[in-house]
Amino acid sequence: MKNIAYLAFALLGLIWGTNFIYMKWAVALITPLQIVLLRVLFGFLPVLIFALVTRALRWSHLRHAHHFLVMALLATDIYYFAFAKGSALLLSSVAGMLSGAIPLFTFACALLFLREEPLTRRVTAGVALGFAGVLLIARPWATGVGGISLEGVLYTVLGSLSVGCSFVYAKRFISGLGISAVALCTYQFGLALVMMAAITDLHGVERLLDSPKAFLGLAVGLGLLGTGLAYIIYYFIVQRLGALAASSVTYIPPVVALLIGVFIADEPVHAIDLLAVGAILGGVYIVQSGRARAAAQLPMPVIPAPQR
Repeated sequence: MKNIAYLAFALLGLIWGTNFIYMKWAVALITPLQIVLLRVLFGFLPVLIFALVTRALRWSHLRHAHHFLVMALLATDIYYFAFAKGSALLLSSVAGMLSGAIPLFTFACALLFLREEPLTRRVTAGVALGFAGVLLIARPWATGVGGISLEGVLYTVLGSLSVGCSFVYAKRFISGLGISAVALCTYQFGLALVMMAAITDLHGVERLLDSPKAFLGLAVGLGLLGTGLAYIIYYFIVQRLGALAASSVTYIPPVVALLIGVFIADEPVHAIDLLAVGAILGGVYIVQSGRARAAAQLPMPVIPAPQR
């Protein structure tokens, strides 16, 4: 069973790494809001079917609808919109490399709002190294032709910050509710879909059909695989390998996005880009290993004997 989990691990990294080229194809034809609407729609359907088959949904869950609404905004609508907008302004490889900083933003949000994370020198160095990598990609000092779109970088950073905050919100307000991950995803995607349907102008969305490549990339790549199946695979990995191992999947998508951008999309790559993605992933590794080391040094809690 562990071998299957490791295969799922590799598959999930590959799926998430391809998302950026699909967004790049789609944003050339339709708006970022339309991309999010269709992505959530095609992702919601398989999750809903899986939730119905496994009977994961309960009417009693509706009393927590306000939490599901926050997650729909932070972990779906804002996150997907910001990444789609960033993909419109950046090379797909650059957007993918920036996504590697998501764990850094998650840690920063946890440090600010949970105040449970140990801030050691090792962790601080990891955060600094990771954000230095983001700065190397943004290159605000390089202006003019050939420069990186600072607006695109800011949108991608906003998406990373949004999903980072969503992890912290989930830990603080949702993890203790006892609701299955499948049910949570169903409510999250369902509410996100309703909100996107209410604000998205569908004028011109039919242009997506002009390019079978872009349509299939959005419907199958971003929606069915990158949103629906990816969440199911992710929670399968968490169940089989544990949350710490599952979080390591974040190392794969930036590398996959970089390789796709260079060898498939024929995008240029520079030595500074390789240095930047190395700094980001190195910073993530240092932060994660530093957190694990600090947690291991904490005294074990004393568990009282059960009352007889």
